[in-house]
Amino acid sequence: MQVSITGHHVDVTDSLKAHVEDKFTKLKRHFDNVVDVHVILTVEKLEQKAEATVQISGAKLFADDVQEDMYVAIDNMVDKLDRQVVKFKEKNQNHR
Repeated sequence: MQVSITGHHVDVTDSLKAHVEDKFTKLKRHFDNVVDVHVILTVEKLEQKAEATVQISGAKLFADDVQEDMYVAIDNMVDKLDRQVVKFKEKNQNHR
């Protein structure tokens, strides 16, 4: 799994990188075929936005979240992606 992190109007610090990579291990636990992850962290005035596009075998998933704290936005975004991955995995298994 390759994770790329970019920032718009924010410096991506080592702690932010570590937090994002730590959270994406949760996705890796549920589904092994995660190919590529692209995370964009954005700051706009008082809003902190985290969005991610996840390329898995057979689909491309997207989630974003806006909060006042960047770490909370990352947590919520990963939770949304986790639900999407579990749903995709169940749908794929039921189809077979």
